[in-house]
Amino acid sequence: MKQKSWHINRREFIRGGGTALALPFLQGMSWGKGSAGKALPKRMVVSYVSYGVYEPKTKDGSHHDWNWWPCKDAGPLSFNQSAAPFAPLKDSVSYLRGLEHAGGVGMGGHSSGDVFATGANMSGTEKTNNISVDQLAAEVNGHKTRYASLVLGTEGGTGAYGSAKTLSHYGPGRPIPSMHRPQEIFNRLFKPYAGKGIEQVRADLKREASVLDLMMEDSKRLQGRLGKEDQRKVEEYLDSIRALEKRVERTSQWTHQPLPNVDTKGLNLEVSHKDPEEYTRCMYDLLYLALQTDSTRFATLMLESEHSSGSELWNYATYVLGYKGATHDIAHKRPTESGKWDNWRAKQHAYFLERLRNTPEGDSNMLDQTVVVWGSAHPHASHSTKNYPIQVAGGNALGFKHGNLHSFEGDKKVPLANLFVSMLHAVNAPVKSFADSTGPMTEVLV
Repeated sequence: MKQKSWHINRREFIRGGGTALALPFLQGMSWGKGSAGKALPKRMVVSYVSYGVYEPKTKDGSHHDWNWWPCKDAGPLSFNQSAAPFAPLKDSVSYLRGLEHAGGVGMGGHSSGDVFATGANMSGTEKTNNISVDQLAAEVNGHKTRYASLVLGTEGGTGAYGSAKTLSHYGPGRPIPSMHRPQEIFNRLFKPYAGKGIEQVRADLKREASVLDLMMEDSKRLQGRLGKEDQRKVEEYLDSIRALEKRVERTSQWTHQPLPNVDTKGLNLEVSHKDPEEYTRCMYDLLYLALQTDSTRFATLMLESEHSSGSELWNYATYVLGYKGATHDIAHKRPTESGKWDNWRAKQHAYFLERLRNTPEGDSNMLDQTVVVWGSAHPHASHSTKNYPIQVAGGNALGFKHGNLHSFEGDKKVPLANLFVSMLHAVNAPVKSFADSTGPMTEVLV
């Protein structure tokens, strides 16, 4: 078998790039009432719940009180039992029914979670994802904070095709590992130097930059001796090195700024998955702190992967509902528990939105300056990829309007990517298109 030369120096890459990949998510500046005259940050969050949502069909056509959708008909929102936690946030949330990613249709319900934030077409032989909406925003505005983005997940890592454990991708073939251990996340955010003096940190970053320069030179020398396929892979590798170089340079610049002081009262960083409510809220608290301290403005959070078997979250719902079985099976075998499971997940997300709304920022609050997408890739039992359950919240000061269920079914069918276009415009990352978009989603805009 012909040796693939693009693998040369891969071990060095992992060793040399490890420091850069582990660099901190840090603070830029808080934005309180005293920030008059300064442009308030514009933020974006994408949060995903795995295993779909409960969407029962009643014989008489009535709306089931445990349906994930808060009300039956398009128009002003009312809230059933499943969606009740969002009732106090009525003026800050909208529901979007009938959206899809065309690229996810051929993947199956669970697997299409891979492309939730990218809209990429991975149904063919080439299983390569594309840039995610958060990373596109970070490419344009990530330099304004110490860290361009924050990628979280309850399982950590990248996963594999059909069972991704991250929502975020730099670009084709470049998933971003999600972080899932609260203490490690906190340390990277607020204690990144691990007891080192600032001069030592700067020396380490300088050495890291030198290693990356050497890796770039070695890889470029190889390219001329490779076949077309290997050249493509080396180019992806070079893109990764370039991204690391940019992050090293940005982090070096930010070492001249002080780190934030954060209140850790009530934050249990040693929490176990066996206490899912405290664990999930801790993840949301860390996300909140990252945004509140302006450590980053763009973030993703994946709550479980679509195929959690073999992981510590295989029986996650057991701790919430007392159900003796896999979380996946709740949807197919236990409809009552399924609705209660959706209600529990709604409580956790509403908790995060409330924290944002209750934090003053300029003349409004953090939620008004943050657009938050929350949803899944399919309804539970059907595994359909043609009706992504989607809620969009916040961004009231960024041009979004709320309080309605919008239906895009039948002749009104539009891509989910249209929402992403509107989100990108809202955070000053204007694009002509994203994935299969046909334009902005004007229905949720002022």
